[in-house]
This record gives sequence, structure tokens and C-alpha cells, in this order.
Amino acid sequence: MAHETQFYIDGAWVDPITPKTLDVIDPSTEEAFAQISLGSAADVDRAVAAAKRAFPAFARTSREERLALLRRILEVYKRRAPDIALAVSREMGAPRQFALDSQTWAGDAHLTRIIEALETFQFQRAKGTSMVVKEPVGVVGMITPWNWPLNQITCKVGPALAAGCTMVLKPSEIAPLDAIIFAEILDEAGVPKGVFNLVNGDGPTVGAAISSHPDVDMVSFTGSTRAGILVAKAAADTVKRVHQELGGKSANIILADADLKRAVTKGVAGCFGNSGQSCNAPTRMFVPLDRQDEAIGYARAAAEGFKVGPADAPDTQLGPVVSQVQYDKIQKLIEAGIAEGAELVAGGPGRPDGLNRGYFVRPTVFARVTPDMTIAREEIFGPVLSILTYETEAQAIELANDTPYGLAAYVQSGDLERARKVASQLRVGNVHINYPAWDTAAPFGGYKQSGNGREYAEFGLEEFLEIKGVIGYEAA
Repeated sequence: MAHETQFYIDGAWVDPITPKTLDVIDPSTEEAFAQISLGSAADVDRAVAAAKRAFPAFARTSREERLALLRRILEVYKRRAPDIALAVSREMGAPRQFALDSQTWAGDAHLTRIIEALETFQFQRAKGTSMVVKEPVGVVGMITPWNWPLNQITCKVGPALAAGCTMVLKPSEIAPLDAIIFAEILDEAGVPKGVFNLVNGDGPTVGAAISSHPDVDMVSFTGSTRAGILVAKAAADTVKRVHQELGGKSANIILADADLKRAVTKGVAGCFGNSGQSCNAPTRMFVPLDRQDEAIGYARAAAEGFKVGPADAPDTQLGPVVSQVQYDKIQKLIEAGIAEGAELVAGGPGRPDGLNRGYFVRPTVFARVTPDMTIAREEIFGPVLSILTYETEAQAIELANDTPYGLAAYVQSGDLERARKVASQLRVGNVHINYPAWDTAAPFGGYKQSGNGREYAEFGLEEFLEIKGVIGYEAA
């Protein structure tokens, strides 16, 4: 990779209009290991203009042409997978194998799914004498996060290409290198010039310029609810479509008939995965009040079994969190849990023993947490679990829904029908019953302040399409 300080615009690698650089920090060492350029509104103007020019021709390409393009992208992506994994590991601290098997795999999975969806997707259907047609929405601005970078890039770019849209991507400036490699992949695969454009930069500059740009027809944003509100406000003046996948505070309801040891142990692992930096992590565990002490014991044992260390260490299970800002936020929330009277079961403030440098957080479990505590209300985005209790199933459901978020929830039960009944009462976009495998064919997105719209497979494709009614298409 030799394009760290360039942007990909109109089919070429170009220098920024106004030079300005930013260090990329390795969170395992707190040291800079690369530099990128930060873009400006002028760079966004140049990228949007390229996407606008490219749209008419790309919008009229056939399904077969777009399928062939996506298959070439997937082929090159598979070949570049080791490069992507190394970049992700260094820029966000994911352990090496996890970066390959989960972070990089996610991009492969989403590209595969969108190819499958496009093969059979119906872009038009007759309705009486009218024809209902689904057409590409236009130029799409994409703003993606650092925590699952390839997951979010591919589940936006893949469907947008399948729909016939053109686009400008702003990846996170904290973890930007994987996106540069992805742009190289698209270039090698032969994406027509102007169809895909990449401008690195920060949210207040490049993100705001994309969100407010009059020639951007849609913004697809993944990130915090706070930032999502700013994106929506910036987009409002031009009445563009805004698609958002935002924060979460997911409940994990362990019903009385569940295997408690298994449910708690896997729940801890689910919360701590990716160092707790997942918007759908099961961070609020609800257990029956009369089995609270037993659950605490299982959670303590599970948390103490995790090995925290540098991303390149072969035995590391949990790497660092992504940045000093994120580390400080998590420490503040752990301190709040202690100050508000929650029982510290495992972990706590500071770094794990033997790690004096790097943004490492101790795997932390709090018990006897009440619903009004800060750690039960705010998204922590670190390896911190809160255990709450309930006395009846109805109370568990009520407490689970008592949050401004609605991204995901988890239900554990030995009775599948009972779990389904609980799932039907949870106000969230995804419910996971008994810890299923990640399903990239299922829709992903949230209720309430967790966003609007859906991603993955055909559900993501729908978001990038406008609906046109052609009345009188057939003779009456």
C-alpha cells in the first residue's frame, strides 16, 4: 500500500487540495506507525462531482454487469485478506487471528451475500396496469466507524454498487488504512471511474461536508447516536435520505430454565468480544434474582479467564481499546459504577497487571446493578458487563426495553417457544436466541435511538433504491 496520504477520486489516486496529515496510532503501543491526509470540503466537492458525473451511466448498467463487477471485487478482496487483517489489527488493536477470522471475514461475507441477493432481486413488478420500478437513489455519502471497519464498509458499498449508485466514502480517521486497501481492491477490480470515491478526514470537516452537500442524495452513517444526530441535522436542509446504524445497550435475558453456567459464560464472552467495542454487545445481563449469586460466580470465573495483551501476541484474546479517548471514557464509567454502589465482581480501573503501555482495559463485571445506574444506561463500548436481576419474566422484558436504544437483545432459554415469545416483546431490531452464529443474511439495524433503516443482504440493497410508479405502463 502506497496511498496513505492520497484520496481515491474519479478513478485515480490524488493528493489533497490542502495538505494536512494525521498520525495513525497503534493502540497496543500508543505509537504512530503511519500517516494519512485529512480532507477538506473542497476534496469532498471534487469527489461528489466525480460521483455525480458517473451516476447516469452506472445507474443504467445491467444486473449482469454489476454482478460481474461484484464478483471481481470479491475475488481481489479474498486475495488481499492478509493485508486487510494486518491493517485492522494495527490500527484498532484487534488480535491478529481475530482480525482475519472475524473482522476481515465480515467483508467477504457481506460481498458474498449481496451477490446472492442481486442474482434474484426484483427491480420491477406489475401492479394492475402500472409498473412499480426500483431505481438507484443516486450519489451516496458513506460515513463508517472504526470498530468493525470492513463490516460497515462492505455492507454499504456492496449494496450501493448492486443498486447502481455512485458514492463517496469517509472511513474513520482512527482506523483508515483498511479502507485505503479496500479502495485499491475496487480499483484493481475495475470499478468505473467516479463510481467509488474515498476521502479521509474527520467528522466535523469531511463528515459534515458530505452530510450537507446538495449533490449527495443519501447519507448512510454508522457511529454513535450523538454523531448520528449531527449528521441528520446537517442533511435536513437538502432533504436527503438519511440511513443510520447507531448506538446500543443490549439486554441479555437469561430465563429461569436456561443452563445458567453456559448462558452466563457465553454472555460474558459476547460482551467482551472485540474488546467490548460492538454496538450490539450484550452489555446488560438479566438473571433471576434467586440465582444471582450463582450467576456472579460464573461471570467472575469467565472474566478472569480472558487474556488481555498486544494485538500481535499469539495468546491474546482481548486486545486494547482503540484510543486514549476511548480508554479514558471507559475508565470514567468504571469509576462511576463503583461510586454509584455496584458490586465490582472482576476487573476494575486501570490496566491489567504487566501492561503499562497501550490502551488496555481490565475485563470488568459489575453485579447488583440497578436500572438507574450510569453503567446500566450509557453505552460504554469496552469490556464492561452489568448484571441486573428480575423476579418475573414480564419484569425482565420491561427492564430490557427500558432504554433509549433498540439495536439488539439476547434471550437464553431451554424452551425455544418461550424464547420466541419473549423475543416478540422486545423493542429491538435484532433478537439473538441461545447465542446463534452471526447471520449476514438477516436484517441488521435498530429501533428508537439506535437508528433507522436496515443493512445486510437484500435488506441493505432496498435502502439504496427509490420507488417509481409508472402509471399506464400497460394499456387499460
